[in-house]
Parts: sequence; C-alpha cells; structure tokens
Amino acid sequence: MRALIQRVAQAEVTVDGRSTGRIGPGLLVLVCAMRGDTDDAAEKLAARVARLRIFRDAEGKMNRSVTDLRGAVLVVSQFTLAADTRTGNRPGFSGAEAPARGEALYLRFAETLRGLGLPVETGEFGADMRVSLVNDGPVTIWIDSADRA
Repeated sequence: MRALIQRVAQAEVTVDGRSTGRIGPGLLVLVCAMRGDTDDAAEKLAARVARLRIFRDAEGKMNRSVTDLRGAVLVVSQFTLAADTRTGNRPGFSGAEAPARGEALYLRFAETLRGLGLPVETGEFGADMRVSLVNDGPVTIWIDSADRA
C-alpha cells in the first residue's frame, strides 16, 4: 500500500457538498491499495502511520507521533497514488488494486487505526471528493509498504 501523509492543523473531505470527515490537529492520510496488497500490509502500514514521529516535542524536534499527540486521522482513498509516469504524458494506473479489493484494504487500514485508539474520519471510497487542509509545517511524508523489508 502507498500512503501520502500530511501533518495538518485541520482537514476536511466533502462529497457533493456534504462533509464526510473533518479533523483538527492530526494527520491527513491519502492511501492507495496496490495490486497484490494484503490485509497484513494494510495493518502494518496503519501501525507505522500511528507511530510516525512527525510532530514537535517540547524542544521543537519532530519526536512525537499522532498517537502521542492524541490527534485525529482523516483517511482518504486515492488510487492516483498508483500512477505510473515512466513513459508518455498520461499516467497509467494498472498498479492500483481492483476497486472491491482496494476498498476492503482502505477500510482495513482505517479500522486498524481506530483499533490503535485513534479517532479516524474518512472520505467516501470511489467518490469525487474535495479535500481541504491546513498543512502544519508543512510536513508531507510518503510511505510505500513494498519498500520495507
């Protein structure tokens, strides 16, 4: 799975003008299931996100996690993280998991975060969403579960 993580002061996702998720300080996580991803990959990625130390401590160093902060997480599905831009001018998305399996992994990711005690809001899988955020820092981190040994 791939995740693009942004430290935020606040974030919100809307579908057709209605809010489906809104958080204050915490993380906005754009997540994409890649072909062949497993439930285990979703769970491990969620645990890494929960432990990722990208919030400032008392000395101003990035040494605290969203769990330490007791912040919230807004999880938004984004299959375009699977974009293959190696050739041509139009990205290919064949690396993304099929929609039904992709949705199941996206939901597993969000549920795992909830199970770790984090308040989690979500977008709506497959919908045309509008995401607004106030970046904090800005801090943006990319994680691909396939890159971890």
